[in-house]
Amino acid sequence: MLSPMDRRSSADGQAVRTGAGGQTVIGRDEELRLLRGLLTNAATGNGSALLISGSAGVGKSALLRRLSADAAAQHFRVLRTSGVETEQWLPFAALQLLLQPASREIEKLPAPHRLALSGAFGATEAEPHIYRVGLAVLELLADAAERRPLLLLVDDLQWIDTSSRDVLRFVSRRTRDLAVLVVSAARTTSPDSYSTGAQPDLVLEPLGQEAAAELLDSGAPGLAAPVRALVLERAAGNPLALVELPKAVQGTSAHPEDLPLTQRLEAAFAARTDSASRECRTFLLALAAEPTAPLNRLFDVASGLAGAEVSVHALQEAVDAGLVVLVGRTPEFRHPLMRSAIYTRASVADRLSTHRALATALEDSPGRHLVHLAASTLGPDDELAARLESYADAAQARGQVAAAVPALRQAGELVHDVRRRTGILIRAAELASEVNDRIHTQMLLDRADLGELGPTERARLMLVSDKAAFEPDEPQRRIQDMVAAAVGAFDVGSVDVAENLLWRAAARCFFQDGDERVRARAATELDRWNPDPNAPHTLTVRAYTQPYRHGTELMARLEELEPDRRDGRILHYLGSGSMVIGDIGRATRYLSLAAAEWRSQGRLGLLARSLAGSWPRVYLGQLTRAREESAEGLTLAEETGEWIVWLGLKATCGLVAALRGESEDAARTIRELRAHSLFPEMSFVTVMAQQVDGLLALFDGRTAEAYETLARAFDPEDPHYHSVSRWLLTPDLADAAVAAGTVTQARELLAGLPELADRLPSEMMVVARTYSEAVLAPDDVAEERYLAALAELPETWTLSRARLHLHHGRWLRRQRRYVDARKPLRAARDEFDRVGARPWAEAAREQLRAAGEPDGRRRVNTGEQLSVQELQIAELASQGLSNREIGQRLFISHRTVGAHLYRIYPRLGISSRGKLAGALAALREEHPGSGGQSGSDAS
Repeated sequence: MLSPMDRRSSADGQAVRTGAGGQTVIGRDEELRLLRGLLTNAATGNGSALLISGSAGVGKSALLRRLSADAAAQHFRVLRTSGVETEQWLPFAALQLLLQPASREIEKLPAPHRLALSGAFGATEAEPHIYRVGLAVLELLADAAERRPLLLLVDDLQWIDTSSRDVLRFVSRRTRDLAVLVVSAARTTSPDSYSTGAQPDLVLEPLGQEAAAELLDSGAPGLAAPVRALVLERAAGNPLALVELPKAVQGTSAHPEDLPLTQRLEAAFAARTDSASRECRTFLLALAAEPTAPLNRLFDVASGLAGAEVSVHALQEAVDAGLVVLVGRTPEFRHPLMRSAIYTRASVADRLSTHRALATALEDSPGRHLVHLAASTLGPDDELAARLESYADAAQARGQVAAAVPALRQAGELVHDVRRRTGILIRAAELASEVNDRIHTQMLLDRADLGELGPTERARLMLVSDKAAFEPDEPQRRIQDMVAAAVGAFDVGSVDVAENLLWRAAARCFFQDGDERVRARAATELDRWNPDPNAPHTLTVRAYTQPYRHGTELMARLEELEPDRRDGRILHYLGSGSMVIGDIGRATRYLSLAAAEWRSQGRLGLLARSLAGSWPRVYLGQLTRAREESAEGLTLAEETGEWIVWLGLKATCGLVAALRGESEDAARTIRELRAHSLFPEMSFVTVMAQQVDGLLALFDGRTAEAYETLARAFDPEDPHYHSVSRWLLTPDLADAAVAAGTVTQARELLAGLPELADRLPSEMMVVARTYSEAVLAPDDVAEERYLAALAELPETWTLSRARLHLHHGRWLRRQRRYVDARKPLRAARDEFDRVGARPWAEAAREQLRAAGEPDGRRRVNTGEQLSVQELQIAELASQGLSNREIGQRLFISHRTVGAHLYRIYPRLGISSRGKLAGALAALREEHPGSGGQSGSDAS
């Protein structure tokens, strides 16, 4: 009989004390305190997500079980799933297991969400997009959490299939306003690959010396001193080792041969099956090969293999031996190492025969059938490889890309011809990349034999590797290699592959500011193809590579185009091409339309790319919308791993913060940007970072530093230089030059601008030339230059126009024309107030006072207390959208929308939804820069 303080070990070796208050895991007090705090917060509607990472046997599963018990005691509903190696390639397998207890509640969801989950779980032909499934799961959980708080437990995340993992990451980032806690555990040395990003991850370290000794003595009291010392040394604080190694080293010498810890543990587990019956061992091997098969099928398979009936008695024997536990009616190994130990210790013949039997038993499940058929094959089997390829073709045709990947991977391992194998593996890598699975994409590429690549395969490989892991080093060489591969693909007839690769090479010419040689190489290759001059691909490549050579023609052709407003790909091509040459108005229109299309399809990675259109909005004075879109895009870029996009959006966030007068936020944002590993070689963003630093210095009165900082962006030898984007800094440089008394130096620096502006007459270049010519003009021609510049500046560039008014008024005041100065200074002040550019608004007020016109201090309004997302929600709600419609637009739960509105009303001084429109209109009238049309709504 157990005493109230009797000690025993949990399934993965972490000891627990059992007493009146429940079980306490030994040596994990701090970790449990953290987990229980998250549980308490979730119970009050403040959900979160946490990843526990650590080595095998370190106690991750024990913490999950302890947390599960605590949650049950607090009346949480607990849903759980775990990864299985054999299922990590089967789309949504882990998610289906997680939601199985909630299957009836799926039928109560609105039709779009219900259909998304039906498609994910195989009830429809086409596989839905991953984020449609994510939003459906989020809504399911949000509704369930209204009735009872939820705890989601995910063990062995490293083996969770990619589709399920992406959905779980999507949900984990959106639990803040829900009574939902998501806790995952992963056996990995690089937890960043699996992190939800919603909470700092918990890295579980080995036990300290005292806790390790306590755990060992609790499970194996009375060990001989030499054996006890040996176990403590070899276990090195690993809880599972402290439980299992005493059984393995009993009777050995004090110095057994040195084996890796996992191998020791697997050997210890496997040894525990030696005394089991043949029926039990056969059942355990079948379970190890197919852990999720129905129990009756496992019994049938094991019976056929054992030549005798295998029944529940074999299962009971495994349970009694401490190898298996029952969760409901499903048998599970007590620890993943138990499963791998049993599988690897079995003979090759037994493993092959088990997989053959499982393949026969699972013929009604084509994916699993082929998985086991492939696993039962030794050596090449071209016929089976062809079957796997056919299965992949059918899956891809149905839109089930994630299901096609494992079939191609296995097909590649079975084909005899090395070149064919490489082609299959590259195709699998392409599909893995398409579903944003960078880990498996790289793994597949590593298996390909690069010595067997033909021209098309080489180009496809460069496309996939470019998407899987952007290599920032040696940009000129990389661009050359990509162009060369595009040449090879085009010459053998793979035009689509060649065009795609050349476009990516051209994009690098912008992102990394390729030198004239590589730009000319890419442009020459495009010319060799004799392309349609109006094709979006042609226009974009030319914009990226040689904007000054093709500038006038590009502007004319872009003006004539009428693209399909529903083709997100073409719209994005044209928007990005327009953006890089400074055709700002066109860029924002096209990228806004593209964003609307990607939003409607739930394609968040592509949406993040199109939200990069928030950058040019800054120059149109749309600071509120740029703030909304860049913040949303930044979140989506982090979530989807679009790190180059993240760089641009992060820089935009910093620029908007600087212009709004939020100097601390701006400086912190740029520090974070500069700390990113990709930053140094990405010239398109280094120049933006330099712009923000220069503006912060200028606003702070450090005029000489501001000029020096901005001038560096015009030096071809400086890492902040960009051959095209530098012209967006021209107005800032001119402002700094006037303030610092370096007008002559600035004129010399901008000497080549007029000629280039003639060759590339985009809005960016027109503004740069006319603004600088006015602001840097000598006094004797300044008046006419200001008037000419204001006449020539695009009407939509309201921020630049206001800045010119400010300079004109300041110049007039210096000429002692105080009455004349007041009109342009008022225009500047009003426009700066409208767009929310506080530093310049205060400068205009100061100049007005100096010109003899008192001006009251700027009024602070409650609208500025709203976060970016709250402002989006308020705008959409004021337009009559329901909470569910807003949630679908912003990819958050309708419950989260409701929680935000509950906080928004008192901040706006209202009590109901019906008063939102009036409150927001009043805010815009009181201080127009504080509100505006939601970027989500407009797109």
